Amino acid sequence: MNEFAPVLDDEAVAVARVLANDHVADVVEALNHESRETAIELLCVVPFERLVEIFDQPELEDAPELVDDLPRAKASKLLTAMSVDRAADILRELEEPARSELLGALAAPLRATLLSILGYPEGSAASIMTTEFVSVPADWTVGRTLDYIRKVERTRETIYAIYIVDPETQLLLRSTGLRRLITGNAEDSILTVAPDRMPVTVTPLTDREALAQTISKYDLLALPVVDHGKILGIVTIDDIIDTMIEETTEDVHRFGGMEALDEPYMKMSFLAMIRKRGGWLCALFISEMLTANAMQSYEGELEKAIVLTLFIPLIMSSGGNSGSQATSLVIRALALREIGLRDWWRVALRELPTGLVLGAMLGVVGICRIALWQYMGFYDYGPHWPLIATTVGAALVGIVTFGSLSGSMLPFALKRIGFDPASASAPFVATLVDVTGLVIYFSVALVILRGTLL
Repeated sequence: MNEFAPVLDDEAVAVARVLANDHVADVVEALNHESRETAIELLCVVPFERLVEIFDQPELEDAPELVDDLPRAKASKLLTAMSVDRAADILRELEEPARSELLGALAAPLRATLLSILGYPEGSAASIMTTEFVSVPADWTVGRTLDYIRKVERTRETIYAIYIVDPETQLLLRSTGLRRLITGNAEDSILTVAPDRMPVTVTPLTDREALAQTISKYDLLALPVVDHGKILGIVTIDDIIDTMIEETTEDVHRFGGMEALDEPYMKMSFLAMIRKRGGWLCALFISEMLTANAMQSYEGELEKAIVLTLFIPLIMSSGGNSGSQATSLVIRALALREIGLRDWWRVALRELPTGLVLGAMLGVVGICRIALWQYMGFYDYGPHWPLIATTVGAALVGIVTFGSLSGSMLPFALKRIGFDPASASAPFVATLVDVTGLVIYFSVALVILRGTLL
């Protein structure tokens, strides 16, 4: 669908009028609940200025497809009027030949800018930067800078950060805020109102997590992307928030034991959802088969002391829960840069006593539960119930300690070999601890119950 002239009924026209006047965030939310055909029909009758506002919102779902459905002339005009970073996001997701057709219809300077942004790896600083920022030569006055800002403010992503460059080399020298300009004297040099320090910058290939850390650390509204001293563009805080929501969503999906969804949940097709979840489930199921192998190895012990099987779910879940807790804490700490790869031994020394104490707590609870059930007559564990209680308590100490230690070390191992630590999903950790937990449980049972039940 490249060009068409939609014919709307009176109700649709009325809805379009509402879309033209509501807050743009509400408009986007309403459009996301409409079918693609209805959404494009409504967008075709919305005033153009409003259309630009709508497509500038990252929350608009299926934006590339909607742009592709617009008449080519209108689509190219829309991309020209949009913020550069948002236009680049849409073009990046467009399929060929639509992308080339739209790029070919743009003015040469804008096309070159967009191609430059699209050439950087997705998720890097340069891939989400905008080239619409305020920069002025170092020999300008405060008054001249303010006059310039008044002229260009409608075409700039933000005017709250002003970047000062060398008039000859175009190297970035300083940055200042709009407040300093407003409070300065019009005749003063702009360098006199700018802080006397080099601005905080990032390179084009800086990843978005590092961007978020830098903006948060220095409390910035915008962060310049600099290459060999020259400013290429800026990344604004709203861009960082949007990209970090995407990153967090991906991590949550992976940690749940599945591939990250690249579409909203309700818009994922049935087959796509099966593909995203089926592979991980199969891998985890195959790994869980090791649990059956472990139990088969102790088949003889189970036949002699069938009572041990009563506590297998308890043992397995406790180890998996402790491992998942440790994994969650370490993954988040790595993401926030609270710890690094070299801190693995410090984490291990911290998790070892933590696991021992937590295991002892659960062990005491387990022993008390067995004793209570025995004395209250809820279940008869036999004449050797104190030894069974001791076995469960001691096994819980070992399993919870192992779960905490392995769960905390797994993200480090994945990060060290180049994988996303979030891939250390809770189900994966639970599967790992399940197998080892059974080995620990039956090994403890062999030691404590030898000569009695075994």
